[in-house]
Amino acid sequence: MNQTEMNQTIKPFELYALRYGRHRNRSACDNYLGGADFHDSDSDLDYYVWVARRDDEIYLVDTGFDEVAAKERGRELLIPVEAGLELIDVRARQVRNVIITHLHYDHAGTMGNFPDALFHLQEKEAAYATGRHMCHSVLRQPFNVEDIVTYVRVLYQDRIRFHCGDAEIAPGLSVHWVGGHSAGLQVVRVWTRRGWVVLASDASHLYGNMERNHPFPLVFHVADMLDGYERVRRLADSPRHIIPGHDPEVMRRYPSPDEKGQGYVVRLDVDPAD
Repeated sequence: MNQTEMNQTIKPFELYALRYGRHRNRSACDNYLGGADFHDSDSDLDYYVWVARRDDEIYLVDTGFDEVAAKERGRELLIPVEAGLELIDVRARQVRNVIITHLHYDHAGTMGNFPDALFHLQEKEAAYATGRHMCHSVLRQPFNVEDIVTYVRVLYQDRIRFHCGDAEIAPGLSVHWVGGHSAGLQVVRVWTRRGWVVLASDASHLYGNMERNHPFPLVFHVADMLDGYERVRRLADSPRHIIPGHDPEVMRRYPSPDEKGQGYVVRLDVDPAD
C-alpha cells in the first residue's frame, strides 16, 4: 500500500517518546565497538519508552526500569514510567497492549505495573532470555532475573502474544525482528501523519551507530546488528523517520507537546528540527 492509499484508508497514530532515565560519563568504548573518534563517541545515553496513540487505542512500547534497577546499575531515574505516561494523559490501567522490543532490564523492567495489558514479544527473545545462552554471564548481564520471573508470571496469566518475525499489531502498526543487540530484538513501524516512522529501539542506540554502520558494543550477533541497520532503513520512509533507542539528540530534534512535558516527552509524528 502506497502513502496515498494509506492517507485515504488508515488513520495515523500520534507518536511520543518519553525520556525516563539517563546514564552519564560514558566513553567511546561504551558506545562504539572497539571505540571511535567521533564527535558523539562519549555521548550520554537517555532511556526511553514510546507511545503510539490513536483515539482510544494506546500502544506502549517497552516499560523501562524502576528505582531499584537504577541504583543497582548506576543509572539515573528521571521519572517513573507510569508518572511519565501521565504527562500525556495515559494511565497504566488504560494500556491494553505493550510491545516489548526485548527483555533487557531497561526495556522490560516494570511489566508488572501494567496488569491489564497484553504483551507482544518475539518468540526468539523469550527462548534466548530463558535458554542456554544465559549460562554465559556476559550475555546474562543486561537481563534482570526478577524481570524474567515477572515475564514468566505474565505468560502464565495468558497475557503474552508471541511473534515470529514480522507481524501487524494493528492497521498502521507492526513489529519486525532484527536481532543483533539481543537475539529476539524487534523494531516497531508506525504510520503517522508524516509517514512511516520506525522506533529502532536498540537496533541503534545512537544515531551514529546506524549512520556510520558502527555497532554498539553490547551485542549478541554483530552481523545481525549490521543487517538490522539495512532492515530499519527499508522500513522507514527516510533516515529522518528513524528513531534510535538511547540518543539524547532525540530530545533536541523533536518538540515537547506542551509545557508539562518539557524535558520528558517529545512528539515523533512531526518533522525533526534538522
